[in-house]
Amino acid sequence: MTDDRPTPDLPTSAKVRLLWGYARPHKRILIIGLLLGLVATGAELVTPLVTKSVLDGLELDESLRGPVTLLAVLLVAGAAVELIQAILLGTLAERIILAARTGMVRHLLRTKVTELGSRSPGEMVTRVTSDTMLIREATTSSIVNGVNGLVGLVGALALMAYLDLVLLGTTLGVIVVVSILAGLLMPRLAKAQQEAQEEMGALGGRLEGVLRALRTVKAARAEARETARIGHHAERSAEKSIRAVRLEAWAWTITGGGINLAVMLILGVGAYRVAAGDMTVTTLVAFLLYAFQLMMPVMLLTMSLTSVQSGLAAAARIGEIDAMATESDEPAAGPAAGTTAAGAALELRDVEYRYSPESAPALDGVSLTIPRHGHTAIIGPSGAGKTTVFSLLLKFLQPQHGEIVLDGRPFAEWRLSDLRSRIAYVEQDTPLVPGTLRENLSYAAPEATDDELWAALATVRLDHRVHDLDDGLDTVLSPTTMSGGERQRVALARALVTDAELLLLDEATAQLDGLSEAAVAEGIRRQAATGAVVTIAHRLSTVIDADQIVLLEAGRVRAVGTHEQLLGADELYRELVAALRIATPEPEAVTTPTA
Repeated sequence: MTDDRPTPDLPTSAKVRLLWGYARPHKRILIIGLLLGLVATGAELVTPLVTKSVLDGLELDESLRGPVTLLAVLLVAGAAVELIQAILLGTLAERIILAARTGMVRHLLRTKVTELGSRSPGEMVTRVTSDTMLIREATTSSIVNGVNGLVGLVGALALMAYLDLVLLGTTLGVIVVVSILAGLLMPRLAKAQQEAQEEMGALGGRLEGVLRALRTVKAARAEARETARIGHHAERSAEKSIRAVRLEAWAWTITGGGINLAVMLILGVGAYRVAAGDMTVTTLVAFLLYAFQLMMPVMLLTMSLTSVQSGLAAAARIGEIDAMATESDEPAAGPAAGTTAAGAALELRDVEYRYSPESAPALDGVSLTIPRHGHTAIIGPSGAGKTTVFSLLLKFLQPQHGEIVLDGRPFAEWRLSDLRSRIAYVEQDTPLVPGTLRENLSYAAPEATDDELWAALATVRLDHRVHDLDDGLDTVLSPTTMSGGERQRVALARALVTDAELLLLDEATAQLDGLSEAAVAEGIRRQAATGAVVTIAHRLSTVIDADQIVLLEAGRVRAVGTHEQLLGADELYRELVAALRIATPEPEAVTTPTA
């Protein structure tokens, strides 16, 4: 399920704080970049005055060696400083992107499972990849360009004031009008860019889901429909981006046209003042050079503002990820002594959980004991609460009432890392992590030896298949390397390698053939001899030999017993068995406790 909620519209001040948070750790380098920019800007500002002195020297027939030499030095020094600044800021930009991406990935992987439940992985990937690119310029070049542009603008205006106040007034009038018109476009530009990024996130989410289910898409002949749906997001993103481009183009046109208008007015008014004898031709030339120089600071300011608008939009989307609640490894309370039923590894005591306040309870007063050794199977109709039990045992969810106790200590008193180090888990969808087979098998036990890896593969009858692979354990896994059943066995072998005290299997034999299932059943029995195994099963054939079977219904424990006991005493269990057409012996008349 994807989450199409728009990014909250944060105040500009909040977005600025988020954006500055990425640049703050590198403020020393930013200051150096600013100083270099000021040197380059200063060299540009002095150039028209030096040019004026050259022209004045021509009129007075003075030596031009000094002014020309100074002019050459200014040009070369300015170019060198700009080169150093460009390299410095470019390197800084990449470091900021690196810090932003690694920080987001770190936060996402620590985020609570419930926070990510309604969000598409593809949309999160878009934020890590695409949105961080928008931060690049906004936190480096735009800051330096903005300051340089502002200094260049103020410096040029100050020197214009030194040359002629009347022409300065004419220039300021145009600049004020241009600034107001361009400023009115900026909020609309930021909104258009944020909406475009949101559509790109939705596109990424949809595409990721479609590629994951590509076989289903093709089998349903839905390529055209999915292309249209994904294309709809692309079209909407393009519409918003085109709107942003138009607004940006208007901003550039207004600023560029304003400078051209200022130059024309300066020429007209200046020519009049020269003819009236109120100023010299060389002063007019120098003033015009400063007018032309205004183009660069205004362009820098406009570029800075548009880049910052993009960065603010990206910062709001990234800030939404940073606001997600993360898991804490610290226990809620200090270690305390406790008691557990004799021979029990884990207990659920009157546990209740609702996914939302208005929904029916997923678990309603569940009390359950998991023996320290043996195989416990949890079964029941869909929606009975089986997966919720596993989510609570892995601490993906927290009980809203009651408690879970492991080795005499409530879950709240365990460090999260210590708790999960004692549990191995095989998901129903059996995902494999990107990498080699060796990396997958040793994922939860990096110190495992090759002998231990091969022993786990042999348990699930996959050792011969791996021996036949060209690279053996170093084979890079892909969707075509192994079948669905083989991937499921790899996931189970990965859990067996850890030799954990508590093994949780969520329908671990769903895609296995009869021989493989028998091998897995043997592996479960061996594991149950030294630790606790808890299985969720929709195929009752995988739990017939379980030491205890827990039957859930509507979030409650309906019955607990062995296969034979439940057959003889519980109607729902018999219906489940009959629905799966499992041949069973005639049951003995044995009563069973009910909840």
